[in-house]
Amino acid sequence: MRAKLSFKIKYFFLTILLLGCMPLSAQVLNAPVAAPNQTPPAGSSPWDKACASASFNDYWVNFTWSPPLVNGDNEFILELSDASGSFTSPIELARDATKNTNFDFFFQFSLPNDTRGEGYRMRVRSTSPAVVGAASVAYPMYFIDVNSGLTVRQQGNADFGDGTAEVCNGNSITLEVYNLPNSDTYQYNWYRSGSLLTEKSESITVTQAGMYNVEIDYGSCSGSGNTLSNLIDVTTGASLGIAINPPAKTDLCNGETENLEANINNASLTYAWYKDGAAIPSSNNYIFTVDASAPGFEGDYQVEIFGPGACVERSSAVTITNAGNFTVSRNNPANVVVLPGQNETLSITTNASAPTYQWYKDGNPISGATNSSLTVSETETGSYFARVSLSGGPCSSTSIDSEPTTVVTPDSFEIVIDYASAYSACANNSIVLDITAINAIDSGGGVTDVTSSLISGFTYQWKKDGSPVSGETSASISLTDIAENGNYEVDGSITTYNATSNSLNVQLLVNETLTINSNSLVSCGPSEPITISTTTDLSGQSFDWFKDGVNLNSADVALTVTETGTYQLILDRNGCPLPSNEIVISGLDPSLITLDPSETVVFPEGSSRTVTASGGDSYTWYDSDNNVMSTSSSVAYTEEGSYLLVATIGNCEVTRPLTVEYLDTFKIPNVITVNGDGINDSWIIPNSYSNKPDVNVIIFNSAGKEVFNEFNYQNNWPETSMTFAKQNMVFFYKIKDANEVLKQGTITIIR
Repeated sequence: MRAKLSFKIKYFFLTILLLGCMPLSAQVLNAPVAAPNQTPPAGSSPWDKACASASFNDYWVNFTWSPPLVNGDNEFILELSDASGSFTSPIELARDATKNTNFDFFFQFSLPNDTRGEGYRMRVRSTSPAVVGAASVAYPMYFIDVNSGLTVRQQGNADFGDGTAEVCNGNSITLEVYNLPNSDTYQYNWYRSGSLLTEKSESITVTQAGMYNVEIDYGSCSGSGNTLSNLIDVTTGASLGIAINPPAKTDLCNGETENLEANINNASLTYAWYKDGAAIPSSNNYIFTVDASAPGFEGDYQVEIFGPGACVERSSAVTITNAGNFTVSRNNPANVVVLPGQNETLSITTNASAPTYQWYKDGNPISGATNSSLTVSETETGSYFARVSLSGGPCSSTSIDSEPTTVVTPDSFEIVIDYASAYSACANNSIVLDITAINAIDSGGGVTDVTSSLISGFTYQWKKDGSPVSGETSASISLTDIAENGNYEVDGSITTYNATSNSLNVQLLVNETLTINSNSLVSCGPSEPITISTTTDLSGQSFDWFKDGVNLNSADVALTVTETGTYQLILDRNGCPLPSNEIVISGLDPSLITLDPSETVVFPEGSSRTVTASGGDSYTWYDSDNNVMSTSSSVAYTEEGSYLLVATIGNCEVTRPLTVEYLDTFKIPNVITVNGDGINDSWIIPNSYSNKPDVNVIIFNSAGKEVFNEFNYQNNWPETSMTFAKQNMVFFYKIKDANEVLKQGTITIIR
């Protein structure tokens, strides 16, 4: 009997020792190796460089690994380094969750579109357990997204032009790739007359003559790109300092001519003249004649030269102006009113040299009116303008007429008033009324706007409801008080004329804030009515209460409500509605009261746990005997049992029952003795896992077959009817919730 017992104990400890040693070994993830294409029909040769494009991007690697087995939820992930071989920020190429028992398999992948470099490496990592495998050897990898010829131009030009460029006086120019999106993300090969240069960026600084072109540097894949650009023929030359000799005259009159002459006269050079930057056809001499009889002759003139050993060079501009081009400005208003017994002066100004003047009335010249100003009387109504001419020389035929002036003598005046800003009755607290127009009305009913010339000459008197407003004698009136509500107009007088404006109604809203308050913002139902009131005295006032915009037709100065909604008071002030603020009454939401931790509180026996409530206005904590434990937002529990929280939100009460339990201090057992002695016959697990509807307990036999699967485990496995074929049997368990495996391990049954 003693020998058998000794054997059992040795076997038990051996089992525990073996189980404890198993996690010490780990999977070995070998470096992935380039493999032949496995897409049927499979290839026979592995790739040595990846030259992908939009039309082909299908590559394979072979991956092997060594036991022990990975977990069932494992995924193998193929990762790519950066172009230098660093895995600081690896890129996922592929993943596979179906090869957890396959130690030799293939990954299929495609290159990302921004892959360009010679030193890319790959590796494989597993997720369960988390193991990072060895890195592969370096591979050249390029995604060839550009496979057509590039275009090159001299920096600053619109395009490549005629394919030529010049370097003058030993200076330099810059050639650049253009019309290529994200051109700065590529490496390039630049060539001069077929020789490879060291520059690798999208632009190159050039100081030597030669034929320049460029292609994208795709490294080991460069032969697949076909990106060689157009040629730019760069020549060198000298600057000759071209200029235009100062002309005798730059301000020309109609019919005059002026020769513009280049400072260099060399038969081996080619000349081209420009006006305002545009080439002048057939201007191929070192002298160009400007003809002022040609329309639009005025402008900026330049000469350009080029030839053997000389750079293309353009001179500074010489500006030729039109002497007959001057301005005439009218100084008086467009409409001038001459009052009886008074005179008005019309005048103009001009920037013409030595001008002459002639005034016209109704299209006819006025004898002797040859000055820059003209005085008119009340009897000389009509339309006036002045003609300005240049005196003497070929420019004398040039003349400009001033803008016309209408001179009127009024039969009467019309005054127009309006609101100075946006206005709506019972919406504004203040408003300004302005005179916006004064019109002179002639005997035939014609209307002339004379506001600008006469508004300051009138005297005014504002009237409200037909009566003068004391002190209001300017061209505007400011109204800021509801006592000023009424109909307004203004009387205006000048010499013997009197006029009364149109009438405007003003109805201001009182500058007052109407505020309502409530003793609660949360409705608990009919048993707890809420009172909404205002500190404003409503005695003898006309007012209405509204709920959700609907008139409640209540005459109560304090409104009692039990329903949720938006409430507002509107008071009649001098015929204008004065609205209050809005009060929103919402229904009780018990979920506003939250507990930290939740309604089930667990802590080790002999310690304590503090529970904190939030979302309420006040709190009362009760024990199981209905004794008050605390009236603050927190309470400390030291004993297990059933408790109650009563919280208030406004006038409403919300109750929260709490259960306090002691924390299990024992661990999940890994050995039970099923011998019917009532001691350790069942697998008893801690309360944090047992009797939980959301916790799933699963037990497997040594062959991996599921023998038990239940939620809300009752500490009742194995059942008494269950038999065991061996003296010692090992089972496996998993304890899970909806999101993860909480615990897992082994159970050894000893009979």
